[in-house]
Amino acid sequence: MTTKQSTLALFLAVSTLLTFTSGCTRHEVDIQPVEIKPIHITIDINLKVDRALDNFFDDLDQPQAQ
Repeated sequence: MTTKQSTLALFLAVSTLLTFTSGCTRHEVDIQPVEIKPIHITIDINLKVDRALDNFFDDLDQPQAQ
């Protein structure tokens, strides 16, 4: 046998062995119940107050027209 033939024979033997032994495994999926918890959300309103103050004092920021 040449080196190519022996390498091919080894590859076929290993791949055949892996093919037959891979079917012997067992897999299980355990499905657990899903727990839904409430979510507490805090919204920061500083941006809203900042805009309101900008609008309220907008006339002071503008230069006086004479």
